[in-house]
Amino acid sequence: MAGKDSGHLKTVRLWRDAALRARKLRTNLRQLTLSAAGGCPGAGAEQLDCPEAPQLVLPANIGDIEVLNLGNNGLEEVPDGLGSALGSLRVLVLRRNRFARLPPAVAELGQHLTELDVSHNRLTALGAEVVSALRELRKLNLSHNQLPALPAQLGALAHLEELDVSFNRLAHLPDSLSCLFRLRTLDVDHNRLTAFPRQLLQLAALEELDVSGNRLRGLPEDISALRAVKILWLSGAELGTLPSGFCELASLESLMLDNNGLQALPAQFSRLQRLKMLNLSSNLFEEFPAALLPLAGLEELYLSRNQLTSVPSLISGLGRLLTLWLDNNRIRYLPDSIVELTGLEELVLQGNQIAVLPDNFGQLSRVGLWKIKDNPLIQPPYEVCMKGIPYIAAYQKELAHSQPAVQPRLKLLLMGHKAAGKTLLRHCLTEERVEGHQGGGDKEKSYPPSAPPVSKGIEVTSWTADASRGLRFIVYDLAGDESYEVIQPFFLSPGALYVLVVNLATYEPARFPTTVGSFLHRVGARVPHAVVCIVGTHADLCGERELEEKCLDIHRQIALQEKHDAEGLSRLARVVDEALARDFELRSASPHAAYYGVSDKNLRRRKAHFQYLLNHRLQILSPVLPVSCRDPRQLQRLRDKLLSVAEHREIFPNLHRVLPRSWQVLEELHFQPPQAQRLWLSWWDSARLGLQAGLTEDRLQSALSYLHESGKLLYFEDSPALKEHVFHNLTRLIDILNVFFQRDPSLLLHKLLLGTSGEGEGEGESAPAMATPTPGQELLRATQLHHYVEGFLLHGLLPAHVIRLLLKPHVQAPQDLQLLLELLEKMGLCYCLNKPKGKPLNGSTAWYKFPCYVQNEVPHAEAWINGTNLAGQSFVAEQLQIEYSFPFTFPPGLFARYSVQINSHVVHRSDGKLQIFAYRGKVPVVVSYRPAKGVLQPDTLSIASHASLPNIWTAWQAITPLVEELNVLLQEWPGLHYTVHILCSKCLKRGSPNPHAFPGHHGCLLVVYNGPKSSLDLPGMRLGRGGGELLSQPRPEGVAEIICPKNGSERVNVALVYPPTPTVISPCSKKNVGEKHRNQ
Repeated sequence: MAGKDSGHLKTVRLWRDAALRARKLRTNLRQLTLSAAGGCPGAGAEQLDCPEAPQLVLPANIGDIEVLNLGNNGLEEVPDGLGSALGSLRVLVLRRNRFARLPPAVAELGQHLTELDVSHNRLTALGAEVVSALRELRKLNLSHNQLPALPAQLGALAHLEELDVSFNRLAHLPDSLSCLFRLRTLDVDHNRLTAFPRQLLQLAALEELDVSGNRLRGLPEDISALRAVKILWLSGAELGTLPSGFCELASLESLMLDNNGLQALPAQFSRLQRLKMLNLSSNLFEEFPAALLPLAGLEELYLSRNQLTSVPSLISGLGRLLTLWLDNNRIRYLPDSIVELTGLEELVLQGNQIAVLPDNFGQLSRVGLWKIKDNPLIQPPYEVCMKGIPYIAAYQKELAHSQPAVQPRLKLLLMGHKAAGKTLLRHCLTEERVEGHQGGGDKEKSYPPSAPPVSKGIEVTSWTADASRGLRFIVYDLAGDESYEVIQPFFLSPGALYVLVVNLATYEPARFPTTVGSFLHRVGARVPHAVVCIVGTHADLCGERELEEKCLDIHRQIALQEKHDAEGLSRLARVVDEALARDFELRSASPHAAYYGVSDKNLRRRKAHFQYLLNHRLQILSPVLPVSCRDPRQLQRLRDKLLSVAEHREIFPNLHRVLPRSWQVLEELHFQPPQAQRLWLSWWDSARLGLQAGLTEDRLQSALSYLHESGKLLYFEDSPALKEHVFHNLTRLIDILNVFFQRDPSLLLHKLLLGTSGEGEGEGESAPAMATPTPGQELLRATQLHHYVEGFLLHGLLPAHVIRLLLKPHVQAPQDLQLLLELLEKMGLCYCLNKPKGKPLNGSTAWYKFPCYVQNEVPHAEAWINGTNLAGQSFVAEQLQIEYSFPFTFPPGLFARYSVQINSHVVHRSDGKLQIFAYRGKVPVVVSYRPAKGVLQPDTLSIASHASLPNIWTAWQAITPLVEELNVLLQEWPGLHYTVHILCSKCLKRGSPNPHAFPGHHGCLLVVYNGPKSSLDLPGMRLGRGGGELLSQPRPEGVAEIICPKNGSERVNVALVYPPTPTVISPCSKKNVGEKHRNQ
């Protein structure tokens, strides 16, 4: 019986499409579908954009046809002789044409016509005579038109059973509608009704009713007259309360009350004992409605986006519940009894404040759709919960049979501009004499550190801040030099404490964007909701008033920046809301409309992404903490502050979580010989260690994620290129990275001279060492090495044998060098210039390019992107250009890493500092990065190609993999806001400095190409969780050209906005915003 009911509910969910808009015609009818020809060049679906109305001629001998489909033909009139030729016609489909009124010829069919579909036309009136003639009609679809009213003659259609007038402009319904005593299904959603139509109360046979999207603001008390109604849609009807008579709808099985203003349900609501599906999402409930608990037959319950703080233990009484959505509330805990709902198949809890899951949670073994993201989970740990119910069950089982322990450890990252004082601050904080400083006689003593340390690049230190409680910080000192920007993001992770260091002695209000603002944007884009503490150094070099003014200015400008960002996102969210309030057909009618052609589903995804960004702003602790490394009291105060923040249960709830013994053993095994000496471990190496610790492979990832977030090692589970590596030897890894990013010519030359001592210089050669080189030989060698250093710092070029010299301490065997070079390529730091794809070099020297060091420009790439060739003449070919725009921040190092990632896709490339000119096969491509020139201008990154219009598919084929590679990198920035557009080819060809950008998506970690019409749309976001939706959806039916709003006389061929086939699926498309971890 349960299976049968479940199947019935599936049908109910799709009622609007299945019951009214896409009901299958009876298979025993003789059917005929006709398409117009001769009206426009190229007959078929593209005729909707043709200015001339197409002509359609009925074939002969069709008198026995019972079903005629004339949809999608752009018709303004029906063919001559329609009524006389079709004496047996019972079903007529005229949807998606251009009718302004019901064709008079339809009246001739009234004697036998039972079904008529005139949806998606331009009807402004029906015509009383035509309606009166349709006496046998049983199904009538008038949806998606422009009808301001319905004729009274509609009430004379005594046999009418289904009526769809949704998405029109109806302010009221005719009184005669009450005479439709056989009417079973009525859809009037998304009209302009301002009250519930009382005529409907007379329709005793009505079973399905949809009045959603109207501003009803209330329901009549005698709505109980609709005793036969089984399915009722009241979504978005601006309802604040329900009348008590509503509870008399005893036949009700499916009820949609989402997007209203309900705060409570009537006490008698529990009388609706036949109710199986109830949607109360997006209302104002602060308490779980008690009236729901006696509804024992309830199978689906949606309470998303309310203000619930708890779930009652009596929810276990809903024993038939299959679906429970409680996401985006304020729920702090779940009752133990929830595990008794063993029939649950969908459980959505994301976006709450749940820290601990009940014991025996594994009893919910049938749950297939599980969402728990964005909760401060402690037990089980977040990493385990994200994997799914089976992993939660295994974790809880192990925890019950092992000796758990608490290991308080927090990752602390010191960030800031060059010369901010990060290294000195780290040194002073972790000095024993500072840690042991006490009051008394030394209270006023001030002294400098014993030896001011010099930054060696990125460094990691373990600091036991509180020995009595065992609290340890893993301190990452991130170098402030710009050359390190490409690798800094690898060390930013959730669950860490970020300390932004500002040099107060040199700080000026005008320098806020570079010294503070840009770092906050960077952290927020990489780690949404991160905890940030601002520390001002060199306080001893400022006067008391100056110190106060500078700290207040930083605080004020942070508040202004956060306000500006939040208002910008809120503004964008409101534009989405306004677009959603309009019908999709209206949005698609004009290219000037906001979100032209973007579907409601994609707009809702976009809105969810904006809401995610607004709900996950940085947690910036105030005030600014001034400190001088010469003052032990200030250092102690800072140390106490960091301890206080770390110990705060609401800021870092995971710090004191209990860990199973297997996780502790796994950590110990990673740092024991012989694996402790290795540069990194493969995932399979860690899996073998996990087996020794008692962890199966499927549970290993959760433990590694914990070790990554706590700062003990690096494990990039979401990176396709790096997820097979576990970097446990952080000291050696950072030493290697520092070699290439210190940008110090003297230091590089010194390393090379040390590396050449006692060995030959050739790559892979076994040349004998020079026992006693002459001064001339030494000078020649130094000159050669200096040439390599110069080429590296200017052009990013290094041969493999010179890289081997730089990495000499880490290269013990020839294969070590190859492994390191492969690692650097996977990290997106360099690529091999002259190695054929999949082939060895056959003894020739391999040259590697580090794009972040490239300084030269590429003029011909810039000329190409502006629509001219090298001779300065305009291209005849059509240009295809996709542009990513970053209004808040551009991820540091993104362009350099991207230029590495695309190397496997292109040939004959020429790199510049801001452009890459290359070929995909024989098709040219240009990747161009334009930094923002002002505060109001965004950074942009574009991918372009060109081809003749008949061969434009080759340009799509060329840029598609490059777009996918960029989407993969953008997934690493879940808090990043960006947009994607396709630039108008006509504007580009005309040389317009501001080409029209067809509406695109607002990105996140979730990026999916799938948008309708001329839009490039998201999610994701991500995506995320971050591309648009265009590239995974077919070209819109019936569209040949799209008007460019910049010049209404110009039409853009649809092939320049849509790919030839939906072949591109971005990796982000599998991870929608809030849906990244779906357990199968």
